[in-house]
Amino acid sequence: MIYITGDTHGNFQRFSTDYFPQQKQMGRDDYAIITGDFGGVVDGSPRESYWLDWLEEKPFTTLFVDGNHEGFTRLNALPVHEWHGGKVHYVRPHVIHLMRGQVFEISSLTFFTMGGAASHDIQDGILDPNAPGFEREYWFKRRTRQMFRVKGVSWWPEELPTDAEYEEAVRSLERVNWKVDYILTHCAPTSIQQKLDRNYAPDRLTDFLQTVKRMSHFDYWFLGHYHRNCVVDDRFIVQWEQMVELRQT
Repeated sequence: MIYITGDTHGNFQRFSTDYFPQQKQMGRDDYAIITGDFGGVVDGSPRESYWLDWLEEKPFTTLFVDGNHEGFTRLNALPVHEWHGGKVHYVRPHVIHLMRGQVFEISSLTFFTMGGAASHDIQDGILDPNAPGFEREYWFKRRTRQMFRVKGVSWWPEELPTDAEYEEAVRSLERVNWKVDYILTHCAPTSIQQKLDRNYAPDRLTDFLQTVKRMSHFDYWFLGHYHRNCVVDDRFIVQWEQMVELRQT
């Protein structure tokens, strides 16, 4: 059994038995996949540890691609392992980060993963906590309800892939002749993003995903980021709180 859902932002209540009763029939070889903004690895606080342990105790295995709101300093400091054909970080033994530019084989299905996205809630800037006058500017922006983030606290430059991650993504897709069953990302290819909301500006990642869209053979593409549940062009499944089960034939 494989279920896919959207952004969780550190709130995993949708995986409680009340909301997700299907888990009663699930085991460790069954999966719940989060399409970015997992939000469970940020500050290492006791609250964060509690919820990661809570998730680890679930009967299924949790998988996630990263979004733009992740604690990349902590996440990228984890050791890299190989799992089902691709590179991963183990957050807990059964809470696993599917790294960028990988192809995994899970339950006889192939998945290409490419996390990351450009933050769109930073219109009023990114503050550096080490800069002079940070406290004064921070509280001014808070009082005036500005849209801003703080570097290393709520925003990280690693939200977008590196050159090496793009290159690895191409190598991974070339190995499988650009053919997979499913694609898992956080943001959308440029053309799909424009259909969702023209206020989102194209960037290097959405343009790269546009190339993947053009060159790849795939059945469905699952993504989060846009905080809505809808289907675009029949094969692009945009998710937020909705959970979709993959039906294997």
